[in-house]
Amino acid sequence: MKRPSTPRNGFSLFAQLWLAALLAVTTYAAQASSSPRIGSETADVLSLGGAVTEIVVALDQGHRLLGRDSTSSYPPSVRDLPDVGYVRALSPEGVLSVGPALILSEEGAGPPEAIEVIRAADVDFVTVPDGATVEGILRKIAVVGDALGVPQRAADLAREVEHDLRRATADADRPETEKKRVMFVISTEGGKINASGTGTAADALIRLSGGINAVTGYQGYKQITDEAVGLDAPDVILMMDRDGDHAIADDTLFSMPSIKLTPAAQSRAVIRMDGLLMLGFGPRTAEAIERLNAALYGDGA
Repeated sequence: MKRPSTPRNGFSLFAQLWLAALLAVTTYAAQASSSPRIGSETADVLSLGGAVTEIVVALDQGHRLLGRDSTSSYPPSVRDLPDVGYVRALSPEGVLSVGPALILSEEGAGPPEAIEVIRAADVDFVTVPDGATVEGILRKIAVVGDALGVPQRAADLAREVEHDLRRATADADRPETEKKRVMFVISTEGGKINASGTGTAADALIRLSGGINAVTGYQGYKQITDEAVGLDAPDVILMMDRDGDHAIADDTLFSMPSIKLTPAAQSRAVIRMDGLLMLGFGPRTAEAIERLNAALYGDGA
């Protein structure tokens, strides 16, 4: 196989891209060094991650946002901010182009080499730990509040959110024999089911809402066989509410060979919810629990 040619100046393509990134860091670091720092009343923060952005706004610090990533879509006002790209496919140039003094990033942002370059710039970079539990949400709020210099407001918000979560989970509690088996389907690309196993935000939300995750044979999100879907026998299919190419109509969903013999198909039971509301595990998670519980059991919402 013919090897790719090396440019005549002796640098590989990777080396050239890395050099360009470093030059970008130098330029944007100079800008950031003169930017407002933590505690400023002016815009100086870039938020990466939908739940992180929601927390910033819930802490009454939305005026400090310079930009956001593409998963940050709530509240609607943040959509007017510059979009620096998908949180797991960032470029140093895009992130640093808005000139932030502080970057608040959800855990798992990437790719790792891009984060390494960003961290090398003269910008405060705070990673907000993930956590699909009540305690995990409260920890996110505390970390963001400390980074923004508003710990008391964060403590107040944490109390409000904890109260709402405790109430929502208590209302969703029911006997094991009454719980419905729920399969969260993240995609049906190519006619194959990609579903959530254990250890995911979807798994946590299903359990907190009074359901049973129908898929327990693996962790994370994986493509599963038609036979496995049938054996898992979900009573309800849970999906993100999507438009365009990622959407699938009910008739198409329930006619798929893997789905059509399940209890969910027999009763045409599918629930669609906003993806960030469901999986973000931020300040609105109590609302997500209440909505899913009501949709599963017809308890009023």
